Amino acid sequence: MIEPLRDVRSYRLPAEVVNPLRHGLPEVAVQTLAAITMEVPAYADAFSGVLGHKIERAVQAALGTFLNLVARPGGDPGTPLASALEGAYALGRGEARSGRSLDALLSAYRVGARVAWRELAAISVRSGTPAGTIADFAELVFAYIDELSAASVAGHADELATTGRIRLRHLQQLAQALVAGEPAHVLQAAAERAEWPPPQTLTAVLLPERSSRSLIDLLDPRTLPLAGALPDLPGTAVLLVPDPQGTSRPHLIRLLTGHNAVIGPARPWLRAQGSVERAVRVHQLHTPGRGVVVDTEEHLAELVVTADPGALADLRDRALAPLAGERGAAAAKLVETLRSWLLHHGRREDVAAELFVHPQTVRYRMARLRELYGERLKDPQWVLALTIALAVPVVEA
Repeated sequence: MIEPLRDVRSYRLPAEVVNPLRHGLPEVAVQTLAAITMEVPAYADAFSGVLGHKIERAVQAALGTFLNLVARPGGDPGTPLASALEGAYALGRGEARSGRSLDALLSAYRVGARVAWRELAAISVRSGTPAGTIADFAELVFAYIDELSAASVAGHADELATTGRIRLRHLQQLAQALVAGEPAHVLQAAAERAEWPPPQTLTAVLLPERSSRSLIDLLDPRTLPLAGALPDLPGTAVLLVPDPQGTSRPHLIRLLTGHNAVIGPARPWLRAQGSVERAVRVHQLHTPGRGVVVDTEEHLAELVVTADPGALADLRDRALAPLAGERGAAAAKLVETLRSWLLHHGRREDVAAELFVHPQTVRYRMARLRELYGERLKDPQWVLALTIALAVPVVEA
C-alpha cells in the first residue's frame, strides 16, 4: 500500500475555504478535461462521447477526494486517499493492458494539475481566501497529483511484469508443444495464446544452455528457446529459429560459430519436431566441439545409411567377409584403402594423397584386394554394397 500524503495529514483547510471549491468542482472538471483533450492528442478520441462523460466524472471524483482529505480536521485521511491511489494504480495497469506507454497519462496528470489549480485558485481568490492559505493549498494540490502519478507508474510497471511473465510461460508451452509434435490445432491455439505470429518455417538449433542465453537476443525476436527438453542430451537447449532458409542460413551459421551448435533443417512451423529430431540424430553421430557448427544438411547421406544400424552392420559384415582372413592391422589398412578407392573412383594419386601414403603402396594394397574380392570389385551390386557399407564408421547394432 502506498503511504498517504504526509502534507495532507498535517494540513487542514477551514470549511469556509473548502465549501466554495466544492461548489465549483463540476466546472473545474469540465475545464480540466477540455485542456487535457486539447494538449494530450492521445486522449482526444478516448475522451469523446459517452466515455468522455465518464472521465469527466472521474476527474471530478479525484478532485473531490482531495477536498475531502484537506477538509477532515482530526480525521484519518488514509481511507479516502487509499481509494484514490488504488484508482490511479488501476488506471496505470489499464494503460499497460492497452499497449500504451505512460507518456500520455503522465502528461494528462500534469495538464490536469495545472488547470485544476488555476481554476481552484480563481475560486479561492473570489472567495477572499488569504494569499498564504492559497499558497499552501497549491503545494498540496501538486503533491496530491504526484502521488496519483506515482501510483499509476507502479500499476503500469506491475501490469507489464505480470503480462511478461504470463506471455513467457505461454511461449514456453508453445515451444514444448512444437518439440513434442502436438497436432496442428493444438499448436495454432498455443501460438494465439502466446500472441506469437507464426513464421513460414522453423529451424531447430541445439547448443549448450549457457550459449543459448547469450545468443537469443541476436536472433529473430520470434525465436522460441527451450531448455531441458532433451533428456538424452542434458545441458543442451533447443532454439526454434524462424525462417533461416536461403541466404539467411549462412548468416545463422556464422552467428552460431564458436558455440558448439547443431543446426537442423528448415521445416514448416507446424512440423518443427522434424527439424528437432534430425538435429538430435546428427548430434548423436557428431557431438559438436571446439566451436564448430554441425550443419545437418551436410550429413544427409550419413543419416540415410545409419537409419537402420542393424541392417548396416549386417551389410558391412557381408561386404567385408572376403577380408576375414586378414590380420587386424593389415585388414584395417585394406578397408581404409578400399573405401578411399571407391570414393575416388580408383584414382590412385587421389587415394594416396588422402591416406598420406605412396601411390605404390596403394597399388600394392589394391592388388591384394583384387586377389581377395576377384571379379566382385567389377560387379555394380557389390560396388554399391561396399560403398554403403564403408560410407561411415562402424555403427554398433
